[in-house]
Amino acid sequence: MTTQPTLFIPHGGGPCFFMEWTMGPADTWDRMGAWLRGLADSLPERPRGIVVISGHWEEEAYTASAMPRPDMIFDYYGFPPHTYQLNYPAPGNPALAERIRGLIADAGLPAAISRDRGFDHGVFIPFLLAFPDADIPVVPLSLRTNMDAEEHLAVGRALAPLREEGILIVGSGMSYHNMRGYNTPGAAAVSARFDAWLTEAVESPDPAERWRRLADWTQTPDGRPSHPREEHLLPLMVAAGAAAGEKGEKIFSDQVMIATVSAFRFG
Repeated sequence: MTTQPTLFIPHGGGPCFFMEWTMGPADTWDRMGAWLRGLADSLPERPRGIVVISGHWEEEAYTASAMPRPDMIFDYYGFPPHTYQLNYPAPGNPALAERIRGLIADAGLPAAISRDRGFDHGVFIPFLLAFPDADIPVVPLSLRTNMDAEEHLAVGRALAPLREEGILIVGSGMSYHNMRGYNTPGAAAVSARFDAWLTEAVESPDPAERWRRLADWTQTPDGRPSHPREEHLLPLMVAAGAAAGEKGEKIFSDQVMIATVSAFRFG
């Protein structure tokens, strides 16, 4: 069985791909949407399942959803009524959720199972484009509320065996996520500098150096201005940790609302 890579993808702004965008140019999200639509074709083979870590789910312990038929969590506000009718009917996989819990617990980290967690918009919005047939089982995995970057790298490392079982690990967030910064002149320079730093860290040929730099991301001057709160960056740590000894690369980049936003692949 082919080993799957791991991915960090941008999931856009709310249901941005499924509405007329009025908070800027109408084509603001077009390039990102087109890239997401081609994502499945870039994989070595069809995944047997997908583990997705969204920036919109946090728990005290790393929690995997074992809901067999996940429902939609419409955790966005003020958008057109039709965007609250979107549906992504992919099945869950309780057995995979239990395996995830076991791998994390075996690594000495707190792990739990949820029986009623559905798909938040960090899952169903990009997956409606990337995997539109909704025929691959999807298991959401939470972040941990401690927001510790190195620990989230370690969680990824614990999940690495899944890749050899045909499971795709996807971090869903945004490489720049300062809600007050978007559409302001300062966002262009700050996001571009942070993106350059992040790309250099991800593409470091030395795995230990990559780990160290990502764990210490707050030490770069543009880190906090790009992520006042880190929940949209930590999914990248999980994806990177699951391919800790392998090469990372930037696979997509665009400017949205004046800010640079990128995607990365590991392994």
